[in-house]
Amino acid sequence: MAPVDEIEFLIGLLAVVGLLALLARLLGVPYPIFLVLGGLGLGLVPALPNIDLPPDVILLVFIPPLILSAAFFSSPRELRAHARPIGMLAIVLVLITTSAVAAVAHFAIGLPWAVAFVLGAIVAPTDPVAAEATFKRLGVPQRVSTVIGGESIINDGTALVFYKITVAAAVYGTFSLFRAGLDFILLSAGGIALGLVVAWLAIPLYGRLKDPALLVAFIMIPAYAVYVVAERIGVSGILAVVSLGLYVGWQAPKRFTPETRLQSYSFWHTLVFLLDSLLFVLIGLQFPAILEGLRERSVSEILFYAALVCGTVVGSRLLWFFSVPYANPLLDRLLKTQYLRFPWQERLVMGWSGMRGAISLALALSLPLETTTGAFPERELILFLTVCVIFVTLVLQGITLPALIVRLGVVDEGHRTRMEELNARLEASRAVLKRIEDLGDDGEISPRTRKRLRDLYQERVERYEAGLEAGQITEEYQESSTAWSRWRRELFEAERAAVLSLRDEGKISAEVMRRVERDIDLEELRFSS
Repeated sequence: MAPVDEIEFLIGLLAVVGLLALLARLLGVPYPIFLVLGGLGLGLVPALPNIDLPPDVILLVFIPPLILSAAFFSSPRELRAHARPIGMLAIVLVLITTSAVAAVAHFAIGLPWAVAFVLGAIVAPTDPVAAEATFKRLGVPQRVSTVIGGESIINDGTALVFYKITVAAAVYGTFSLFRAGLDFILLSAGGIALGLVVAWLAIPLYGRLKDPALLVAFIMIPAYAVYVVAERIGVSGILAVVSLGLYVGWQAPKRFTPETRLQSYSFWHTLVFLLDSLLFVLIGLQFPAILEGLRERSVSEILFYAALVCGTVVGSRLLWFFSVPYANPLLDRLLKTQYLRFPWQERLVMGWSGMRGAISLALALSLPLETTTGAFPERELILFLTVCVIFVTLVLQGITLPALIVRLGVVDEGHRTRMEELNARLEASRAVLKRIEDLGDDGEISPRTRKRLRDLYQERVERYEAGLEAGQITEEYQESSTAWSRWRRELFEAERAAVLSLRDEGKISAEVMRRVERDIDLEELRFSS
């Protein structure tokens, strides 16, 4: 394809992605499910071309921003509170899954050990996008969401370290268990240390950047830079980005201005959506070429292999959640945690939330084309099996997860998150009242204005206190809040219509209209959050 044709084709793909995402929203299904289905469907259309990207480009372009965004919006405090279970899932379970898939791939499929471990490392990391969308919609306990999200952030890094070790063994034909273990420790520790150093150097700069566009650029640049430097010096680039993202995300509320926060957060959500979408579509477009490379194998054979690998991936995770708890009380003494005693319903939901997605796609697409002895063994088969694992886990588990959560009753009946939010709003309003009193009458603000502000925040304090009676959110408060929000939206629409009318009549310019409209939008967002 000519360069212009490729650009036009990519623009068309973005349009398809938007339509698929819209359809998913209308049907109430997490968008990654429709994207993987749509990508596979597009790949089977004969008239569409196949876009080949160099393997190194896949990792370099897609991995840093995806990992940075996931780490940026995570809470180091909550991750630390669940550090032991997350660590076990992100390291031990990844190793178990990798080894189990490798054993099946070697003994049942006939892949060489090194190549079999490459496949295991590719399908080991989880992608919680679909699961987290379901969690937010249904309101599962916070600990479930935290463990699943934290596991994904860390196991991306551990799986990529395993991936690099196993790919090196497959390419160069040598492998040492002791050397692999030592490499894992050095790669992981070195990557984390490098990411923290770069974050510490970059943080002072963010407080001086008032332009949102510049701030976004200087968040992206360190992420790509630390990834490239880490890979060049032989440590884990993905863990370097994870530690960078966690540190910057924790400091962002202190360093960013309100404008830069709003715009940068919106940018990240959009960027992650587009990158996720393009990865799913790219693998779909390459699906015909993958099948072409497998033409010498029968359909029943490759489907049997796919069933074995998918069953191993899903089964290993479920077996973990329903076998490890029975090692108590030994693990409680060793790990000083009662995580493994979570109710079986919650453990089943967490076990069924092990979807695979963007990271597995990126790793599969980044497989080298050649080794020192020729073509990379069974590259097309690995790509095919990866697509099958993503399809089964993302589509089958993603569609059935909501029904499973409802059937098991895994919901946050205590409304802990909502209570935390209400408490935070209450304390913030009290702080404003205290500050008004501390400032005193400096003569710059009229007594009437000061009284109006004091009455406004006093009304909020009384309303929040009423909503938190008896240590829980009252039903009356929830009903009044819903009615209040609906009433305020009507008023915002009246404001917006008046401003648009002034613009249409030529009484104000479009620039003035946009400035006023922006303030109305921001205020409405505050009331609807």
